[in-house]
Amino acid sequence: MKYFLDSAKLDEIQLAYNTFGIDGVTTNPRHIMLSGKPFLTAIQGIADWIKSEGLDGYERFPVSVEINPHLDEAEAMLAEARKIASISPNFVIKIPATEAGVTAARKLEAEGIRTNVTLVFSPAQAILPAKNHSLFVSPFIGWKEANGEDCKTYIQNIVDIYKNYGFYGKTQIICAAIRTPKQIVDCAVAGADIITTGLAVYQDTMKHAYTNQGIGTFIDAWDHTITE
Repeated sequence: MKYFLDSAKLDEIQLAYNTFGIDGVTTNPRHIMLSGKPFLTAIQGIADWIKSEGLDGYERFPVSVEINPHLDEAEAMLAEARKIASISPNFVIKIPATEAGVTAARKLEAEGIRTNVTLVFSPAQAILPAKNHSLFVSPFIGWKEANGEDCKTYIQNIVDIYKNYGFYGKTQIICAAIRTPKQIVDCAVAGADIITTGLAVYQDTMKHAYTNQGIGTFIDAWDHTITE
């Protein structure tokens, strides 16, 4: 399973790449806002860093960039997506899981512009992006679980549908809006291709009380051992 970082902050991206070996990045308008930079400045900075690392091409290090969420017609989505895609060969265009969004994504894929259909909240929404050959589909986890839904069956159903009809591995499933290490595990067990989450969640995956206890035990033993 691949790990993507959900962020538009270049310092976080660099840290996650150097520490955890992340395989890609997902951004959205909220992440751009939190970066404190104008939209084009933020995504150009990411593109420049990718090039400096020799990671050119979405096959090597995809970066999902979301179009203006005000756009609700396919032709307007297409125009903006083409402009964004022209900035970097690593950019994958995030398109909402709406009728207009799926229409735009289908046309973009036919043009060779890769897409990530996002804001997916049901297995039914996940089917058309795969039929239309989108590179990624992003079912959201955290938002649903925050409202009392158990998402294990939801993700498993998407994986099973994709396996049943030959979509699995062609349209890759990104479990998005991940909030906890447990949600990472649930998605991994279900067979999702990718998870994307913030830096803090990845850091939390490496924390365990018994690990800390074990380190303390070994430190104590080391300090009472003759080493020379």
